[in-house]
Amino acid sequence: MGVTCPGPCRSVSQVPVAEGKSVQQTVELLARRLEALGADKQGTFGVDCETYHTAATLGTQGQTGKLMYVMHNSEYPLSCFALFENGPCLVADANFDTLMVKLKGFFQNAKANKIESRGTRYQYCDFLVKLGTVTMGPSARGISVEVEYCPCVIANDCWNLLMEFMQSFMGSHTPGVPSVFGAKHDSTYGPGDTMVQYMELFNKIRKQQQVPVAGIR
Repeated sequence: MGVTCPGPCRSVSQVPVAEGKSVQQTVELLARRLEALGADKQGTFGVDCETYHTAATLGTQGQTGKLMYVMHNSEYPLSCFALFENGPCLVADANFDTLMVKLKGFFQNAKANKIESRGTRYQYCDFLVKLGTVTMGPSARGISVEVEYCPCVIANDCWNLLMEFMQSFMGSHTPGVPSVFGAKHDSTYGPGDTMVQYMELFNKIRKQQQVPVAGIR
């Protein structure tokens, strides 16, 4: 099986593109803010998500098929994550992708919907920050910010610290409490909780319309 042990608490959120800037320029702006605080680069990261839907032959006529998201995270190279919207998160070995090929009669890959976030990791004291450019195909669609507080695995014990740190470089775009935190109460945080946040972020970016959004300044 894939990794199932508790992990450090993380917040995953989207930052809007700065006014008059491109996605890449906004990422560079955030990176400069982090480096001004004293953060150091610590390599790169990647999270990807492929969408599968139930095969038409299995669905009831007129009924919308269920979607399943198969995800990978470079922080867990030996694991694969399978998630349903509002459902459980299955943590499996990396060869789960091979199984999905064998299940193509039941689940079909919506290849055009593949989405991923890739970028740079930054370390600042006990915090690990990942600034990512979210892409679909060749197009940059948005910016992801993942912030991890390394010493803590109890979500509700560290949110105030996470929020205070995020405000130092995200300003007014600091996110609210992730929904997975509310569900955890005093239980431990795990890798699957991070992937749920990325799934929600990717779905939000997919659905966004091309309308003006107030950017960071």
